[in-house]
This record gives sequence, structure tokens and C-alpha cells, in this order.
Amino acid sequence: MKKQLSKWLSILLPLLLGVFLIVYTYHKYTPEQIDVIKGHFKNADYIYIFISLIISLVGCVSRAYRWKYSLEHMGYKNSFANNFMAVSIGYLMNMTIPRSGEISRALILKKYDNIPFDKGFGTIVAERVVDTVILLFLVLLAFFVQFDVVKAFILDKIPMEEVFWIMGLGSLLFICVVFIYIYSKHAVVLTIKGKIAGLKEGVLSIFKMKNKGGFLFHTALIWSSYIMMFYVTIFTLDETSTISIGAVLSSFIVGSLAIAVTSSGFGTYPVLIAKILLFYSIPETVGTAYGWIVWTSQIVLVLILGVLSFLLLPVFNRKQ
Repeated sequence: MKKQLSKWLSILLPLLLGVFLIVYTYHKYTPEQIDVIKGHFKNADYIYIFISLIISLVGCVSRAYRWKYSLEHMGYKNSFANNFMAVSIGYLMNMTIPRSGEISRALILKKYDNIPFDKGFGTIVAERVVDTVILLFLVLLAFFVQFDVVKAFILDKIPMEEVFWIMGLGSLLFICVVFIYIYSKHAVVLTIKGKIAGLKEGVLSIFKMKNKGGFLFHTALIWSSYIMMFYVTIFTLDETSTISIGAVLSSFIVGSLAIAVTSSGFGTYPVLIAKILLFYSIPETVGTAYGWIVWTSQIVLVLILGVLSFLLLPVFNRKQ
């Protein structure tokens, strides 16, 4: 019962948050502002959205191709088509249940390529760790490059006194967690240590694999495509076409975090994009329209690729 409740809450809470933000944002605007937002949708140059989708597709292809290096390192070979369709279905599944896409990817390979679930899932976890490290690096880069904007963004939402309290409590909590992790012999802590050791081994295996150069190349290509995909979209609206590289980086990070912590950024992505662009003198109506255009286009791509992959997987694997 508790497991079912936890599962439904993991689905409903992000969706409810998204619905709340959409309703809240809609009611915050005046009828005139709503008309302005509609005008941005109407006057947008969607050729740049089309280009961004092509770049995004390159990232999906690269992610599927990168996966084969991890699988081959563990002694398994499968088709690129299955990898690509598994990745596409994974993206689609993450729109419903957070992190379910990783499980679906491993299940697909088990069903169609007879790759053990734990082995396939282990390669996916290792990839996620690498991608998380890169995202954290980009967050730190954006923080230092755009320090004044980030500071203003934080202080606008949280008073300075609360910032110090949060930093102090966070530091104290971190020290306590490290102390418990090092010295505790509790079964739960030992289990966590084992999982962390397994993740560490999986990540380090990337640098031991035969084709680590190819893996790292595609990792760079994947993240370059993400950033380029977002950069191209700024030319969709005249008002966003002149923003700085720093603004692009900050907005990309905020959007990535919104997608990572919610159901593919439903409701949260446009709101947060509008808020961060506001610090670069972009009107909130423009930022909201821009956020919805970018988010919707990516979701449409995920839906098309995911549904087609569901339909084509059995066709490409008739023998299984």
C-alpha cells in the first residue's frame, strides 16, 4: 500500500505543481498581457525551432551510440536501432513517472537483446552519474560567470538572513552526513556505501573501457547539442535574439534543472525561464512565451520519437 501511494505521489505531485504554476501564471497576467503572449506565439520564427529539433535529434542519436561503448565494455553487443528506440522510449516514460525511463531502457534491452537487467541498468546509472557531473560543472560555471545575476536571482526570492541560515544549516547537515557515512556501522549506511562504491566502480569503468575516447567524444557531443539546441531557439523571438551568452548559459541551466527535478519540466520550465530572463531585461510576457515555445517543441519531439519507437521495436525485432 505504501509503495503504491509513493508511486502515485511521485507522478501526481510534479504534475500538480505544474498545473498550479500554469494556473497561477495565467491568472497573474492581465487580458492585455495574455494578448501580448499570444502575439509572440503568432509572430515567432519557427524555422529556428525546427533547426533546434534537428540538433536535439543529433543529441538523441549520439546518446544511443554512446551507450554501445558501455555495453561492449561489459561484453554485450546489440543493434544501434534498439539503443536509439530504447533511449526514445526512456525519454517518453520520464514524462509520466520520474526516472522510469532508465528502468524501461534496461527492460527493453533485456527483452530484445537478452542483456541482463542489472548489467544494462548499471551502464545507464554510470551514464547518469557522468551527465550529473557535467551538469554540476555547468551550474558552477554559470554561477561564476554570471555571479551578479545568480546572486540577484537568489536574493530576490530569499532574504539575505535566510540565505545565511540555509548555508549554515546546510553546512552543518553536510558535516553530520559525512561523519555518519565515515564512522557508522548501521546496516542502512553500509548498504548506501555499497551502492556508492558500485556507482564509483561503474563511473571509473568508463575510463577503463577500450573505446573511452569514443565515449567521451559522444558525451561532449551530447551536451554540446543540448546547449546549441537551446542557443538556436533564442532567435525565435526578436526580443530574445540579442541576449548574451551568459544569459543563454544561465537560462539553459535553469531549464535543465526544471526538467531534471519535475515531470519533464511541465509547468515549471516556462515559469523559471521567464523568471531568469527577467534579470536580463526581457519582459516576463516574452520569457513566458519563449519558455512555452521551447518546452512544447521538445515535448512534441519526445512524443513522436517515443511513440514511433514503441510501434517499431517489435517490427525491428520480429525474431524475438
